[in-house]
Amino acid sequence: MRIAFLVCCLEAFTASAQPRIVNIVNFIRLLEPRDPNVTEDVLYQTVVQQVALMKKYHLAGTFLLQYDALMDPRYQQLLKSLPRDTFEIGAWWEIPQPLVEKAGLTWRGRYPWDWRANIGFSTGYTPLERERLVDTYMHDFKAIFGYYPQSVASWFIDEHTLEYMYRRYGIVASANCKDQYGTDGYTLWGGYWNQAYYPSKVNAYMPAQHEAEEIPVPIFRMLGSDPVRQYDNGLGAERQGVVTLEPVYRFGGGDSTWVDWFFREFVRGEPMAFAYTQAGQENSFTWPAMARGLALQFPRIALMRDAHQLRVETLAQSGAWFKAHYKVTPATSVTVTHDLPGSDKKTVWFDSRYYRVNLLWAGDTLRIRDIHLFDERLPSPYLNTPLTGNAAAFYTLPFVDGYLWSDASVLAGLCFKVGTVALKGGDPIVTSPEPGHLHIVWPLTTVPGKMIIDLDERRIRISCTAPWFAELAASPKAALPFTSVTPNRVTASFEGFSYGVSATRGKFSEGSVLRMTPENGVLELNTAPY
Repeated sequence: MRIAFLVCCLEAFTASAQPRIVNIVNFIRLLEPRDPNVTEDVLYQTVVQQVALMKKYHLAGTFLLQYDALMDPRYQQLLKSLPRDTFEIGAWWEIPQPLVEKAGLTWRGRYPWDWRANIGFSTGYTPLERERLVDTYMHDFKAIFGYYPQSVASWFIDEHTLEYMYRRYGIVASANCKDQYGTDGYTLWGGYWNQAYYPSKVNAYMPAQHEAEEIPVPIFRMLGSDPVRQYDNGLGAERQGVVTLEPVYRFGGGDSTWVDWFFREFVRGEPMAFAYTQAGQENSFTWPAMARGLALQFPRIALMRDAHQLRVETLAQSGAWFKAHYKVTPATSVTVTHDLPGSDKKTVWFDSRYYRVNLLWAGDTLRIRDIHLFDERLPSPYLNTPLTGNAAAFYTLPFVDGYLWSDASVLAGLCFKVGTVALKGGDPIVTSPEPGHLHIVWPLTTVPGKMIIDLDERRIRISCTAPWFAELAASPKAALPFTSVTPNRVTASFEGFSYGVSATRGKFSEGSVLRMTPENGVLELNTAPY
């Protein structure tokens, strides 16, 4: 009954020129050294059950093999039996002992698969070693399946490896982890928040601004983050928790109310170019942990597919579609205008090849929770140098950071005021009147009128007839990047790289932290690096 109700409520929101794309991606490890109860047979039977459930609902999907699983005859037999027009077989790019030794390198791990970032990921190896690992995997994959994989994904893949896979073996799609801080020892913070992007040749986490400077392999963001709650999860702690579509989480992909809400907003929220999410789960969590969540999700996905509200395809199919439609990274959005029962929060994530911004309405107030800038010239610290520690960190360029700049007493972000009073209003209306342009109208209640926010790939424009201004709040303990504030420009430095934002209308000044004052009611910010 709940499934039928969900589809009935969404009948008006059918697939259009703005497709809603779901990839079911399950990745496969041979062994799990972190838990002796998770045997190789338990992991294999998990994949058997995933295949059976996908077949039951006629769902296409992608299985990605870690090298040790690739070389296991049981997985070879199982995956070879699947129809290629429905199931894609690709590579999961974690680095286990058999791959390292087959490539003629020395294994440094504690176990046959070691999840530390300098052992189990390509970032821990020199550029030449990365190429040898790729060549070894690709040779054996082709010997088994008769072709090279089109999709290669991991929590993170360095830019040298990704470019080499494209140039030498012609991969068409990749995927990396959602944005997170400190989870599992991996930090990816400030990136293109959802959907997909073309990475810079010198930094796989950084979107490129120009076609000539990009690796022409779209990277899709995995796991289906909660657009409202994931960002603030673990605020004030050393690492974040997880609120995602992953079926093992009781609050998230394992909860029917959350799943219904997530897909309702996924289908009817404004996505601009397209909407995207990844479903599925790695076999390390085992079937008993994920069975309930997948049994909730898969019939809902199938019904929405049959109602033409979304499309289900392999990762390679999505990569090929993206490349056929976009030469550079498009502007996209994730929009939530109706939150879970009991919450009145609303949010908009906007991403372009130049910046990302997040707006969060809580009650009747608005806060810009995040602005990060993108610059293809900023090299990854792992471009030519192997990671030596057991944790990896990937960042872009912060201008507003509502997570890292907050503490127990100060919630960081840009707040809107008239005098000493916070601007308050009703429900925002979010539309995309033309490609690459997001238009937000926020009716006000504190003063007559409305605030209009226009976002395009380079520019943030905010207008309001009231005598408003925006004030940046941040913890006194926050390590802010700002180095200079002039009326027309704020300059900053992050990890030795200089950048800034210009005011083409309005001005900056040093308030308690930073103030932005409009000119004749209009504030216009240029985020482009050049």
